[in-house]
Amino acid sequence: MRVHFAPVLIPAAVALAGTAFAGIPAGYYDPAAGLEGEALRAALHGIIDDHQAISYDAVWLAFYTTDDRPDGYVWDMYSDIPGGTPPYLYTFGEDQGGSAGSEGEGYNREHSWPKSWFGDQAPMNTDLFHIVPTDIFVNNKRGNYPYGEVSAPDWTSENGSRLGPCSWPGYSGTVFEPIDAFKGDFARNYFYMATRYYTEDAGWPGSPMTSGSQLLEWAEGMLIAWHLSDPVGAKELDRNEAVYAIQENRNPFIDHPEYVLMIYEPTGIEYPDEAPSLVAAAASPNPFSGSVGIVFTLSAPAEVDLTVYDVYGREVVAVLDDAAYCAGEHGIEWDGCGGSGEAVPPGVYLCRISVPGAASVCQVLKL
Repeated sequence: MRVHFAPVLIPAAVALAGTAFAGIPAGYYDPAAGLEGEALRAALHGIIDDHQAISYDAVWLAFYTTDDRPDGYVWDMYSDIPGGTPPYLYTFGEDQGGSAGSEGEGYNREHSWPKSWFGDQAPMNTDLFHIVPTDIFVNNKRGNYPYGEVSAPDWTSENGSRLGPCSWPGYSGTVFEPIDAFKGDFARNYFYMATRYYTEDAGWPGSPMTSGSQLLEWAEGMLIAWHLSDPVGAKELDRNEAVYAIQENRNPFIDHPEYVLMIYEPTGIEYPDEAPSLVAAAASPNPFSGSVGIVFTLSAPAEVDLTVYDVYGREVVAVLDDAAYCAGEHGIEWDGCGGSGEAVPPGVYLCRISVPGAASVCQVLKL
């Protein structure tokens, strides 16, 4: 039965650094060790390829374990309000399928990567990593529109998801924007699709967001931003395990969030031709124990940002924020401390240096 205005509070997804790798089988990612860029993407494709496909009817049953809330109701990311009271809740089986003239009348199987983008072919049409239960009415509103960001919505759902013209640079058509709490979830689902079907997308029609199975530049940049701003949480960790139990493959970008910036350069925004170019050198010394320096060269004056992230995509510290630099070679030092001045623990960190129109990421190891 549907439950409207239920007084149930669901805690926000919490990033759990200690459990992100708990369910990974020993040696699962060994073929990807030491790789980056296209070589890493190809290796990950080989690891997660040829999953155990299920029938379309079986997707309904899979939801019982892949998308169950802690209170037993359906976890619908188009209606949920983490930390608050959702406008309605659905019971597995009882409220599935059908049609709807408004929100709260039932849930269905949402292909977050729309079927028309891959020609409604197997095994993509039942791949659980991109299929989630969502409210029928909101799903119909989203339709086949790309995900995006909307500053002037034409329509807003009861949980705050928005439909309207895209405000992210590089695309201005109609898009659907999920709430911030789930943007990282959808971004990592898309990185999975681009990797699982890498080189297997002959005949895919594509979309305003994709070329075959690969993301267009504007979409790539936006999804990287979503990935960094909404780190992996408990919901995703649990879902990854549940899908693995059914399909026998995993989402590498949930298990290893650092893979995103090891494959993709976060430069997917279109800028005017006069935007300054950026050349960043490797950090030195690397590994380091006290502080590390990053050398970069600008072709023209620019405002520079330097942000350090941990391997889960969480911001550690903003070393520079719109700092003005002239053309030429420069060096920046990170003292190995976090935003509160405390020394960060040993481990791998990602230093992202950016100017309008360009960015570079280097990996450093603190001893």
